[in-house]
Amino acid sequence: MAVEVGGPKSGVRPSMNVTPLVDVVLVLLIIFMVITPLLAKQFSLQVPPEEKADTPPPTADAPPPVVLSVHADGSIHLNRETVTRADLPERVRRAMAASSEKVVFFDAEDDASYGAAMEALDSARGAGAVTIAVLPDKLR
Repeated sequence: MAVEVGGPKSGVRPSMNVTPLVDVVLVLLIIFMVITPLLAKQFSLQVPPEEKADTPPPTADAPPPVVLSVHADGSIHLNRETVTRADLPERVRRAMAASSEKVVFFDAEDDASYGAAMEALDSARGAGAVTIAVLPDKLR
């Protein structure tokens, strides 16, 4: 508050000092300008085009798709056969050698352990799977 001295009415006259307010607003503006680009996250997702009804079914001589599933009890299945964690990389490697697409379809139960699911995915990726496709609920 500034005080003016002198004049016929020498009383105290209040005046607003906005300098601290401007300083705080500028600091907040700078903080938001720096943080805003960091908040933008990107997630890439490739959705296949919708299939038409006139698409022919796969031929009988085509190799079956490789389906890797993790169950709530911790068991891992590769094409509906139970596989141990130690045997999983070798079994996926053999399945990838027979397949030209190098695609593994992944399915995990809702109650399955996240760590077990990630370990199975890492094993599949390390064994030669190039693409990991997640099965939607309607195909389970």
